[in-house]
Amino acid sequence: MNPVEEFPRIIERGCGLDVHKDTVVASIKGKDIVERTETFGTFTEELEKLIGFLQNEGVSHIAMESTGVYWKPVYYVLEEYFEILLVNARHVKNVPGQKTDKKDSEWIAKLLLSGLLKGSFVPRQGIRELRVLHRHRRKLIHQRTAEKNRLQNILEDANIKLGSVVSDVFGKTGTAIVLAIASGEKDPGKLSELAKGSLVRKKAELKKALYGRITEHHIFMLQLILASMEHINNQIDCIEKRIDKYLNSMRNDVELLLTIPGVSVQIAAGILAEIGNDMVFFPSAKHLASWAGVCPGNNESAGKKYSSKITHGNKYLKTTLVEAAWAASHSKDCLMAAKHKTIAARRGSKKANMAIGHKILTAAYFVLRDKTPYLLSSQNKAIEEQRRLKRIQRLERQLADLKSVYQN
Repeated sequence: MNPVEEFPRIIERGCGLDVHKDTVVASIKGKDIVERTETFGTFTEELEKLIGFLQNEGVSHIAMESTGVYWKPVYYVLEEYFEILLVNARHVKNVPGQKTDKKDSEWIAKLLLSGLLKGSFVPRQGIRELRVLHRHRRKLIHQRTAEKNRLQNILEDANIKLGSVVSDVFGKTGTAIVLAIASGEKDPGKLSELAKGSLVRKKAELKKALYGRITEHHIFMLQLILASMEHINNQIDCIEKRIDKYLNSMRNDVELLLTIPGVSVQIAAGILAEIGNDMVFFPSAKHLASWAGVCPGNNESAGKKYSSKITHGNKYLKTTLVEAAWAASHSKDCLMAAKHKTIAARRGSKKANMAIGHKILTAAYFVLRDKTPYLLSSQNKAIEEQRRLKRIQRLERQLADLKSVYQN
């Protein structure tokens, strides 16, 4: 007998969905209905037929696996009509035996009716759209960085040593020189005259660095790369304007997040895009940290605890938190900066960044949950002073214990 059959029924009528690219297998189970399994297509018209089928049977709850990206359109169509649990595929793994789509959907339905499934976090539509925009912006920035590297490779191929003299090839002077080369200018003397600011004193060095072998091929490639970078910059500008519209609707939450050390407007946008502004989905800050993958996992055997790495979690959120941690580590009069320095001295800067990122995420959780700003710097100083006094008291007790040991 299947052990699930013995569990009490929590939900009266439910449906288990096994989602694929082109089909959705639905199994319904529950009180006063005939257990059935039907297959539907993933076109919107077919999904609307699925809605009618489930409503006619009185189904109130649906459980489905998070299969690649195929679950998304199905979830978005059904979420207005049913209570949906999106579950991790590892949590609904079937018992050993023959595996079919029908058995998978039936097994999911059994677990759903017994209340044995825990839904994953799926943000509301506005947050989902902000998430797509923010992630796409990050990918465009990576593409622009790749184009910059290609441009510098072209300059090196032409033996133009601009990067050896200019600290930033894409600063005012560097950009002006690259644009001049792309327009066909090859004279090192004329190119060095484009120097601005402190680089005016380095015209002689620039002239030597700009003496190379520029061919028509190099000019063509520079024009191509510059056009690509301009196109990417225009896309980034459009996305940032679109992101600002979403942030304006959450202006209070953005301002609260900005009170946390290391958090800028872009960092705040990244945090809101991944976790939203409603912390009701996360029971505690520890649950959020575990979901994000910024806390270590458990690795214990026979009463011994072993070293364990952080979990996979949300890679986009982790990247954002590490950026915030690096910024916080350079802040003045900040407890997080002092903590980063302490951890980095013992375990290295990478682990220190992750630890401070964990603290920033915890702070963001309470800031968004309670709708209150982060502690002010004066309050931070008071807490730091309390910790310093407690440490002095602890060291004095240890010294007193050592004296009593040696005297005896």
